[in-house]
Amino acid sequence: MGDSTQDQKQGWWQRLSGGLKRTSGSIGSAVADLVTKRKLDRAMLEDIEDVLLRADLGTDVAMRVAAAVGEGRYDKSVSAEDVASIVATEVEKVLAPVAKPLEIDSGKKPFVILVVGVNGAGKTTTIGKLASKFAAEGKKVMLAAGDTFRAAAIEQLKVWGERTGVPVIAKEQGSDSASLAFVAVEAAKADSSDVLLIDTAGRLQNKAELMTELEKVSRVIKKVDSTAPHAVLLVLDATVGQNALSQVEAFQKTAGVTGLIMTKLDGTARGGILVALAEKFKLPVHFIGVGEGIDDLAPFTARDFALALAGQDS
Repeated sequence: MGDSTQDQKQGWWQRLSGGLKRTSGSIGSAVADLVTKRKLDRAMLEDIEDVLLRADLGTDVAMRVAAAVGEGRYDKSVSAEDVASIVATEVEKVLAPVAKPLEIDSGKKPFVILVVGVNGAGKTTTIGKLASKFAAEGKKVMLAAGDTFRAAAIEQLKVWGERTGVPVIAKEQGSDSASLAFVAVEAAKADSSDVLLIDTAGRLQNKAELMTELEKVSRVIKKVDSTAPHAVLLVLDATVGQNALSQVEAFQKTAGVTGLIMTKLDGTARGGILVALAEKFKLPVHFIGVGEGIDDLAPFTARDFALALAGQDS
């Protein structure tokens, strides 16, 4: 067994560091340009801070890294490697407290997971990948196509259901998503499912309308099980950069987000946004995605991410 786990780890590390190449590359080359030409001074530290801000690491983290780089190094030459290892260390400090696995409480049957996020963040695909993971762990899974506004989302979920051999509760497009959620929780109970994953709408005419819809879905679920939903996962697309901050704010208020999943880290040079989010909201980060494949969504580990972001070896 040891070997295949090692291979899996190695495979994931390659995907992760590959997926974060655009971010680590842009930080690395900018830092290398700065440090090769001159000795360390205040101006250089400000430039390093700017590089980190451009990668969306957030002001606090950028300042801390720059301060740590400056420590005891004034008027000396500093290497890009020094800076990278300080970036890795500081980033890991921020991420370690939020890197928490998603715990499925087996005392809650079904364990109801509401998945929220704006359209385009990869919500439905993420649900399919989670269903596949849970099923592979031997859990009995059910899916609910609660994004009833989009025919494509309903179809997509059905495809994932077929692919993973998991039942999907769905109604036709335009039906009421709250009543679908109600039916799904009852069906999962009757079927003694371990996990029920519920997709939700990501866009209505305006934000207020979307948030009202989500509140209604939550309320209706509670009628069947007062302790549910047991987890509310917000799926974020890393390529939206700073916009992710306002998305967390909006969904946290309405849906009571309990954890984050960040997708599309391979599509951006601003992968540092995950660090800014961790610093600001302190919400658990359960999974990250670095591609379309089923294995490209993996549990989030602070150290691996910090090293990959800084372009260091694992």
